[in-house]
Amino acid sequence: MKRVMLILAVSLSILISFTLAMAADIPTVLLILRDGMPQYLDTMLTKEVGVMKSMLERAGFKVVAATTDGLPSKGSAVTLTPDLKLSDVKTADYVGVIIACTGGGALPYTSISPIAVSIVKQTVTQGKPVAASHGSVIIIAEAGVLEGKRYGYWVDPLGPGRAPDDRFTGAIYGGTGVVQDSNIITCGACPQVSADQGLPDGTVELTQAFITMLTSKK
Repeated sequence: MKRVMLILAVSLSILISFTLAMAADIPTVLLILRDGMPQYLDTMLTKEVGVMKSMLERAGFKVVAATTDGLPSKGSAVTLTPDLKLSDVKTADYVGVIIACTGGGALPYTSISPIAVSIVKQTVTQGKPVAASHGSVIIIAEAGVLEGKRYGYWVDPLGPGRAPDDRFTGAIYGGTGVVQDSNIITCGACPQVSADQGLPDGTVELTQAFITMLTSKK
């Protein structure tokens, strides 16, 4: 009996070690959630954040969600609890970063976290993929990594009749759809913008382009 128990204990130890080793080898993606507008959170957490997360997990990636304060994002029916605060993020731990619009839209409706901007700048500099949807494209522009690159956004921020947004100076507007240039992928239409303005929701296409880039770098 003791011999059987010893064999079982050794086998269990090997299994646990193997499982931990396998878990450690799973490439991890950072999903940044912006501070959203409460009336849009149910839609965005299910149709954007939930879609991004499930697609990435099905593709074999671990997804770590982060927000500025680390507190749950609560809609009326849906709640998402982040894994950590942005201030705790180490870019070396992730193979790429994807930023959800989260229903906040563009400034001035929501603020931009300087930590998120720093994370984007570091990730792009490291040659890793970064993807952003709708209002979060502003974070990419704020990071100063769009110059000379094409990008997607819900409207041309330097177009006629608009107050020029200097953060986009030197970048090339590529329309409202999904645009990929080097290791940066952007899209002008999230689920809420799609519902409000009739633009095609680019969440699935954006996420798939991100997955394809991540996979090509494995």
